[in-house]
Amino acid sequence: MAYDSSEIQVLEGLEPVRKRPGMYIGGVDFRGMHHLIWEIVDNSVDEVINGHATRIEVRLGKDAREIEVEDNGRGIPVDIHPKYKKPALEVILTTLHSGGKFGGGSYKHSGGLHGVGSSVVNALSSHMTARVKRDGGIWEQTYSQGKPTSKLVKVSGGEKVRGSGTTITFRPDPEIFGKLVYDADEIRQRLESKTYLHRGLRVVFLDETKTPPQRDEFVHDGGLADYLVKVLAERGKAATHASAFHVVRDADPRLELSLQWTEATDEHIRGYVNGVPTPSGGTHENGLKSGVVKAVRNYLTTHELVPKGVTITAEDIREGLVALLSVYVLEPQFQGQTKDRLNNPEITAQVDGAVRPALEKWLNENGSVAEQIVARIVLAARAREASRAAAQQVTRKTAVSHRLNLPGKLADCASTDPAESELFIVEGDSAGGSAKQGRNRETQAILPLRGKVLNAEQANGAKVAGNKELSDIVSALGCGIGPDFDITKLRYGKIFLLMDADADGHHISTLLLTFFFRHLPKLIEAGNVYLAQPPLYRIDAAKETHWALDEAERDAILAKLPKNVKPEIMRFKGLGEMMPEQLKRTTLDPRRRRALRVTVPDAEEAERTLQDLMGRDPAPRYKFITERAREADDIDV
Repeated sequence: MAYDSSEIQVLEGLEPVRKRPGMYIGGVDFRGMHHLIWEIVDNSVDEVINGHATRIEVRLGKDAREIEVEDNGRGIPVDIHPKYKKPALEVILTTLHSGGKFGGGSYKHSGGLHGVGSSVVNALSSHMTARVKRDGGIWEQTYSQGKPTSKLVKVSGGEKVRGSGTTITFRPDPEIFGKLVYDADEIRQRLESKTYLHRGLRVVFLDETKTPPQRDEFVHDGGLADYLVKVLAERGKAATHASAFHVVRDADPRLELSLQWTEATDEHIRGYVNGVPTPSGGTHENGLKSGVVKAVRNYLTTHELVPKGVTITAEDIREGLVALLSVYVLEPQFQGQTKDRLNNPEITAQVDGAVRPALEKWLNENGSVAEQIVARIVLAARAREASRAAAQQVTRKTAVSHRLNLPGKLADCASTDPAESELFIVEGDSAGGSAKQGRNRETQAILPLRGKVLNAEQANGAKVAGNKELSDIVSALGCGIGPDFDITKLRYGKIFLLMDADADGHHISTLLLTFFFRHLPKLIEAGNVYLAQPPLYRIDAAKETHWALDEAERDAILAKLPKNVKPEIMRFKGLGEMMPEQLKRTTLDPRRRRALRVTVPDAEEAERTLQDLMGRDPAPRYKFITERAREADDIDV
């Protein structure tokens, strides 16, 4: 086929959006479809930011596909555009890069500067209705797939209508998004966050998917200070100090910041630009991090608070920090239409210059709080150095040195190839002895543990690094821990937690999983960690032997046996009771074992569960136990 001018296509109007929607909303998945809501809501928020609106109402239709967004702003202009000879409303909703946010006169601050938000939503909707109240009347126009299906008409009666505002109703086009529906909880949480960012804003969410419809109203005059309390409660980590740091700056760039240190081992920063969340960060968050580190360093140096022999890094200072930052930028340069990241280079220095002196002044004026923060930072530095010292003891498994610096109780395998090597972490010396005899010495290594290991959820990094059982595991694995972790040095491609099939065994498995989740999470992410599944019962019936993992499987096997067969049932009280050949056949042999690979499909849910069941606060555990007491009736004690 010839390649000439006839092959050149020109996409007109909103055709480019329907042809390549991912360029405008990031994708046609769950997140992309919800992005349509935020494009319309952010236009209403822009009216709030610039002092023209105080209220936004969002309605989710009964079928979870129709969205209506109403504000009490000025209302989109409806007069005839002098150049296009069409109503301004129609121009805005059917033309890319059109709107009132380019010249800087109508909007001083705006979450969207590209002028494509409303028109993109229109292009990707099977139906859209725009209703505008202004200049004493109400006007309405309908659209489909970005094109008008009616003329702009005045629908109000003869009496003059009071007030002003815009109402946009739309349905995502199933040709683009298939059968996806909106998530009411996702919308509710995002809308509430808007009210924390904009004092005085009142947001109403009407969820018609519920019977009767659920109406939520949000207003938070405390701003980010109130939001920080909510975020800390969601994360479930205790605060290091009682009072939070909060600063509001009215000069450009306008800025609001709330932060507090917690006992978490990571930092958590949520940034917003002109009311739009930036999950990928950007220059405003870089300025925040720089300002915090500089302020704390200056305080440490001025008061000579760094202990001898301790080196404080930026990561030590920010460990456990939870911060909420909202900035307003006159000409924001976002990375892409979805606005995930701010790219304005000048904002870094401006935010740094606002945060550093304010935080340093606050530390000097709040000596007891500053003392708690400094102690937490020094502890983080010592934990990091202890982890690094432990990791330096580990060497990668090679044909020459694979037996160097390994725990003495480790029964290593002959192979030096991680792809075929397996490590079984076994409960107790007795079980370890059976496992050593039943293993394949070429590819399977055995590391016995004594008793219950340290609860890593309630211990700091220094305690974890100093624990003999856990340090033996780190040494055996060879990949290091903390900042020195290197998965390429992992000595075993598969790591099995092999515990007794009883309550104590499950508890030890949970303690080990907590350690891996907190300190070696990349091994779980890479699929290297497994739970071995030793049987709890042996059932001999006629000439056949059956193995059952638990009571339910035992009962299922018994139900299938002929009625004239009298089975012999043996319950193993521990792995040590199993003969090496039995352990090999049921649990070690790759051809017959039933191991479970450890995965984390929902990181937030895993985080909450771990904090509730393994954290320092006993209240969630007590609640968990009391709610499930009946399930524990048959547990041996």
